[in-house]
Amino acid sequence: MPTKKMHKKYQRPKYIFVVGGVMSSVGKGVTTASAGALLKDFGVSVTAMKIDPYINVDAGTMNPTEHGEVFVTYDGYETDQDLGNYERFLDEQIPSVNYMTTGLVYQTVIERERNLGYHGKCVEVVPHIPLEVIRRIEFAQARIRSAVTIIEVGGTVGEYQNILFLEAARMMKLKYPRDVVFIMVSYLPIPRTVGEMKTKPTQHAVRTLNAAGIHADFIVCRSEKELDAKRKEKLALLCNLQNEGDTISAPDVPSVYQIPLLLAQEGFGEKLLKRLSLKKRHKGDLRQWRTLYRILSSVTKPVKIAVVGKYFGTGKFTLADSYISVIEALKHACWFHKRKPDLTWIDSEEYERNPRKVRELASFDGILVPGGFGTRGVAGLLRAIRFAREHKIPYFGLCYGMQLACIEIARNVLGWKDAHTTEIDSKTSHPIIHLNPFQAQNVRSRRFGGTMRLGSYDCQLLKGTKAWIAYRRQQISERHRHRYEFNNAYRESFEKVGLIFSGMNPETGLVEIAELAVHPWFLGTQFHPEFQSRPFRPHPLFREFINAAIQKR
Repeated sequence: MPTKKMHKKYQRPKYIFVVGGVMSSVGKGVTTASAGALLKDFGVSVTAMKIDPYINVDAGTMNPTEHGEVFVTYDGYETDQDLGNYERFLDEQIPSVNYMTTGLVYQTVIERERNLGYHGKCVEVVPHIPLEVIRRIEFAQARIRSAVTIIEVGGTVGEYQNILFLEAARMMKLKYPRDVVFIMVSYLPIPRTVGEMKTKPTQHAVRTLNAAGIHADFIVCRSEKELDAKRKEKLALLCNLQNEGDTISAPDVPSVYQIPLLLAQEGFGEKLLKRLSLKKRHKGDLRQWRTLYRILSSVTKPVKIAVVGKYFGTGKFTLADSYISVIEALKHACWFHKRKPDLTWIDSEEYERNPRKVRELASFDGILVPGGFGTRGVAGLLRAIRFAREHKIPYFGLCYGMQLACIEIARNVLGWKDAHTTEIDSKTSHPIIHLNPFQAQNVRSRRFGGTMRLGSYDCQLLKGTKAWIAYRRQQISERHRHRYEFNNAYRESFEKVGLIFSGMNPETGLVEIAELAVHPWFLGTQFHPEFQSRPFRPHPLFREFINAAIQKR
């Protein structure tokens, strides 16, 4: 958190809006996070917000293969995956107030109208929806007391979905003319048959933004190659920028963690400070980022990790989008050990179609099963878990991965062949995983959105266990997203066959961590540790999992 001295220094909060130009999915979120990292490196307190132009109230009900990963904040809100980028790049916890959707904004305005909050006025889309957006932005800034608040507006200019958010941004510029800056992130294509970078789509995008009453202060130019001086000059002239230095070249790079360094080469941090009339409090040498880049670009010894999951099918978003926090947490841990992450994605349904294929897992140094829901691919996941357990391959199960590990042990060690989770089989005679008692009413009333066990909960660790060795402290706090829990009626039976419940919630007695005593490293968590991993601070459990995988190799 910023100090009181910093609050006095920056009495007038500053706002940066990041909007999309030609097309989406070209890096607005990472640009937002990287701009924040540059400013933070200069000693400026920063927070980041995301606006999603969906009618969904939150991201919790969206399919990960259609929308990407659902990121959970520490205070229990289901958000877009970009908040994960903000947390990783800024190394700070982002609260739920830093996220909004069209649905949430409309819901708030309608509820206020129903409660006479507008005192009989005619409530209209404009100005009341943009005013609610502004209220939320200012409330988030005041809560964190950040000097700079960076707001990413989802989608691209010219879409109906985000026009009201752009209107809110325009109104904020009118309200704070010297304290609001606009960044457009736009893609410059290089047609294969032409072989020349084209600026015309970006010019059109800028004019569309102008039509919304907004003038771009900077254009971050995404492309396959670096932007040359000729095109910088052309864009500055035709897009009404102050000078060609306001066009920021952002070519493709191998790792997103290279982007702060890339933008620093363009002097982007200093330019933002100047435009916002802020001064450096630190030198800003990006030392941590440079050290990280040296490591990730030089490591050659691989660690082979099999990620066996169920959201690997075709969809709008890629595999990396569905499991982005898991992927990044694995990378962080590998780089900590000076190893190159070699990740192989395996669809668990392959092991259902061809059970013998599970033998390929013997060639891996570690096996990870991430979270998930539903019945598809479960039989294949159980085969992978059994193989890891019987062949002493380091295993890490996240949420569903822990639950299925308990079911696998129940079936193949305890001999309860029909053992299952009631999420899949409500009539099983051995409900190893059952509905959290606090969730029963939500399911009966079909209240699904935002009603799972969400956010950070405390966990008490058992000394001497693998979990305790990883954390080196008695009590931890981790983020959750689930309805089903381990059934404590079976604890004694599992303990007799060597399953240790090394992490428990002190208030409810619910199982948080389970691990095998006689195994190099076989551990599952009810929570999602990936949400708290950082490039400079790998999560302890991921770090120890990779260490076990290195020992196997």
